[in-house]
Formats: sequence, C-alpha cells, structure tokens
Amino acid sequence: MRTRVKICCISSLSEARLAIREGADALGLVGAMPTGVGVIPDDQAALIASAVPPPVTAISLTSATTAEGMARQIQHVGAPCVQVVQHGDPNVLFELRELLPAVRIIQVIHVEGEDALELISRYEDVADAFLLDSGRPSSTDPALGGTGRVHDWSVSASFVTASPLPVFLAGGLSPDNVAEAIRRVRPFGLDACSRLRTNDQLDQQKLRAFMTEIRKADVGLAQA
Repeated sequence: MRTRVKICCISSLSEARLAIREGADALGLVGAMPTGVGVIPDDQAALIASAVPPPVTAISLTSATTAEGMARQIQHVGAPCVQVVQHGDPNVLFELRELLPAVRIIQVIHVEGEDALELISRYEDVADAFLLDSGRPSSTDPALGGTGRVHDWSVSASFVTASPLPVFLAGGLSPDNVAEAIRRVRPFGLDACSRLRTNDQLDQQKLRAFMTEIRKADVGLAQA
C-alpha cells in the first residue's frame, strides 16, 4: 500500500503548487491556533483551497471548539476536509456532521503517553481518520501541532494496530527519519510541516528528499 502524504502549513499558492508537483496527496491550511506555526488568515486559505485540483485534498485545520465555529471556518475556506486539533467533546463532531454532512473529519490525537489509545473509542464513530501528533494539550502552555517534535512511535504503532480508521502520523518527520517511521508505525499516511521548511518557506530540496525516502520505504515494505 502506498503511504499517503499530507504537507501541512501551506501558506501560499506557490507552496501549494510545489507540494502538488512533488506528489502530495493533501495540503494542510492552518487556521487560527493558540500556538504553533503556519497560521494563515481564512481568506488566504480559501484562495489556496480554491486552486487545489483533484485528486489532491485541501484540509482546513481548526482549533474551534463548537460545531458552529468549525462550520463557519470550513465554509469560509471551502475545503472538503477538516482537521480538528483539540481533544474536544465528540458530540460536537456529531453536530458538525449534521451541519456539513459532506465534510470529512480528521481527529488529531496528541500522543503524550499510552493513554492516547483510550481516545480511539471516543472518536471512532464520528471521525473519518485519525492523525497522531506531538502536541501537549495538557500543558500549561498547550501546543496543538507544528512542534517539530517526535513522539513515542511505539504508542503510535499500537494505535495504528488498534484503530478501525486510517491513521496519519505527524510530529517531527523529516527526510532523515521518515523511512524509519513508516517501518515502525505503518501508518496510512504521513503529515509534515516544520522540518520541511527553511526560513519559514517550504524547501523544495527537503520536500523532494522526503518524498524520495517515502517511496523507497514503500518499495522496501512491498518487497519484504
């Protein structure tokens, strides 16, 4: 199975086009966040989303905690998929489905320990996919993504095995470690941001090296 790739923190049309040329399956457009990198105004996200050609998917990242707030952002941006970065009330996601039944929902799980596995049952009936990240929502200075940190991949591997939904892996992925991440975790997809950027810009050489390592790892697994 080919590992899908989401390139996050897309900030311009030129970055979107670069990611698509290099083979990205999805682009992450980061809305307002309490902390983190890559935040762009919803107007800019809408401009980028409108230019994303199929089959590539534009994904709107939201820190909103109400269904109405999420729906307003999603409709403004015009993305067919939303990434919910908070460990919120699953009933809010049920409400969001009633408001926008066609929108696909990716629920972020911040892997702070083995208790992340307990969140599978909390969201599996309402989300379409999970994304494992290295945020620290329980911290006094909460981070909800874009940390550049690698979390415990042994927990992530257990999560992938237990999850009935597709799982994306995020958190500190780079050309240097992505092949190992694929071998150890076996995720459906990968999500990268901060380690593919230089001077806050998406770096073509880093991105190309990242995609090359992913393809090599996929071939290796297929031949194993």
